[in-house]
Order: sequence, then structure tokens, then C-alpha cells
Amino acid sequence: MRTAYFDCFSGISGDMTLGALIDAGLSLKELKSYLSKLPIDNYDIFAKKVKKNGIAATKVDVIVKGRQKERRLSDIKKILSDSKLDKSIKNNAISIFERLAKAEAKVHKTSINNVHFHEVGAVDAIVDITGAVIGLKILGIENISASAINTGSGYIKSAHGMLPVPGPATAELLKGIPAYSTDTKMELTTPTGAAIISTLSKDFGPMRKMDIKSIGYGAGTFNSPDMPNLLRIFVGEIKNPAKEENTILLETNIDDMNPQLYEYVMDILFASGALDVYLTPIIMKKGRPGTMLSVLAKKDDVKKLSDIIFRETTSIGMRVQEIGRIKVEREIKEIRTKYGRARVKIAFDDKEILGINPEYEDCKRIAIKKGIPLKKVMEEVKREAGRIIK
Repeated sequence: MRTAYFDCFSGISGDMTLGALIDAGLSLKELKSYLSKLPIDNYDIFAKKVKKNGIAATKVDVIVKGRQKERRLSDIKKILSDSKLDKSIKNNAISIFERLAKAEAKVHKTSINNVHFHEVGAVDAIVDITGAVIGLKILGIENISASAINTGSGYIKSAHGMLPVPGPATAELLKGIPAYSTDTKMELTTPTGAAIISTLSKDFGPMRKMDIKSIGYGAGTFNSPDMPNLLRIFVGEIKNPAKEENTILLETNIDDMNPQLYEYVMDILFASGALDVYLTPIIMKKGRPGTMLSVLAKKDDVKKLSDIIFRETTSIGMRVQEIGRIKVEREIKEIRTKYGRARVKIAFDDKEILGINPEYEDCKRIAIKKGIPLKKVMEEVKREAGRIIK
């Protein structure tokens, strides 16, 4: 899987992203060719080699001619929609601007349609964001991950006056993402950079095992004796596509509920987004037998699922903890057998098929309809799936 890992040890901005991608192998000529499909003009883009604290990097500058006007989200979406760019590039660029608009709206207590983009509505920001999406596509990137984000510290001057670092919009964009600040009195992460990485990256943390093909350094504007103002991007192949992700485990011990209710509770938890639900028999205080209800959830679903647990069970409290989860790639395929059609779940990595599991409900339906033992149906479905897939 072609992967780009963003090492944001000195923050991230739009121009740093473009610089790192060009330094990693993106052709400036090809990038310009794609950008020419946008219905905007009066700008040019330049790339030059520089050194930051002795490290060679690429500095990208977007030079805009003439006065810039403020734009709303609808203006920017129209520019992108009217362009001749590929649909996937348009969609990703629009998603970045939509995320940015939501952050600005939250900060200024208004709707996203009323947000006036100031600095990020200028042509150079449109070029930075769209160019980043274009560059990732040209390089064939299928997966993006990133380190924790260094925001910098101090104060910055904006259209709204002096603001703390990270700026309010940047801070909003980084909610739920590991971030930190250093003694470096600079705005290391800009709203544009935060919008790009928070929208496109699938996970944040240490770099996974990767066969590195190229490394790009994108230079920022600042110079500091303590740390080079660079964004580093590793481009390479991940040999094992097993996905690591952080989830939330909700657990509660119950000893006073009618056990007939568990099936219903589990069904509605799954229907409401639970990743997994399971029951464990336990012995509670005073030797009472009980049941531990465990629910694996995405962070965004914790409130919804915990409300269901409190409403539908006799629980009056639960444990909540963040845990990691690793899962391999999988896909569902429907196959035709001599007994009828049934789905199978196929688990695989980049080298081989790891497992083929018949869908229980499909096999059960066939067994009942045909009057055949369920285990015989499952064996036939698995055998036929293995023959077809291999």
C-alpha cells in the first residue's frame, strides 16, 4: 500500500506540504499542469532549494498578483466544482475547505455558509490545498498517516488582531488529534496545514513499518537556531496492511437484569454503531453471579452508546478506557454454490489470503430452506469460495 507519513516535528502549513511533496519526487511541471485546470489566474508558483539548519529542503512560494478578496465557502466550492480537475481531487479539496469552514464557524459562532475566509480564502491558499491533493494523487498515495503535531507557541497577527498560538481555528481543527507545543515562539502549524492533515490523515502516531522509497523536506518561512522549520514526508510501501486504530471500551457489570433483555440490547448497540458487543460471565461481590457487558466503540459514538446502555439496562455506571485495535484488510464477496448464493468474508494481507469465513446468516437461511445440515452448507460455501478466489 503506497503510503505517505507526515512527520510534523516542526508543524505543517500549505506551502511546507507542497515543498515536501516536490522534494519527495513530485514534478513541479506536472503540478502546474494540473493547477492550470482551476479557473483562477494572476498567480505563479515557484520552487527552490534551500537549507534549514544544514538540512537541504524545497521551499515553495505562490506569488499572487493583484488585490485578494475575501471568499466564502460557496465561492471556493464553485471554483473547484467548475474546474477540469478529476472528481476525486475536487472532492478531497472541497472536504478540506469544508472542515476548515466548520472550524471557523465554531470559533466565530456562525454558520459555515456565513464564514468569511480571510488569509485562507486567498488564491495562494486555494493553490496550496488543491496542490497538496493533486500532489498526493500524482505520487500514487493510497494511505496517509502522521505524527503528533507541533503547533509552536506565542502570538500571531491576524485579521482579527493578535491571537495565541495555535490560533483558535487551528486548535479547533486539531481536536481529537495528538498535538503539543514547544518553546519555539512561532506559528508552526497554520489553519491551512491543520485542515489538510486533519482531513486526509487516517491515523496519528509513530510511523509504522514501511519500505521507504523517498523522503521529502518542505521548508517553512521561519528560521530558528533551535530547530529547522521543516515538514518531512516519508513515501513508501507498507508491507502489512493491518490497520491500527484507537477505540473506546465501555464496560459495565450487571447482576440484576432479566437475561432475556441482552439479545435486544446487543442488537440496538450494533445498529447504533458499536464495533463489537460481547458478554462475559463473572462472579461479583458476595459471590453473586453476574454478566459483564463490553462494548467497543469509536470515539464519536461513546455518548450515544453509553446513553443506550443506561436506558436499556439496569447499569448505573461504567468503565471507559481507550484501547488499541489492529485489524487486517477484509472484503465481503457473494459466491454461487450448488446450494444457492452466500456471502463470505475474506481476510488478506499484501501477500496472501489469511482466511475465508462463510456468512452465518446466509448459510443458516440455506440450511433451513434446503433441509441440509448447517455445517455441511458452511463447508461447501468455504470450499467453493476457496476454489473461486484462488
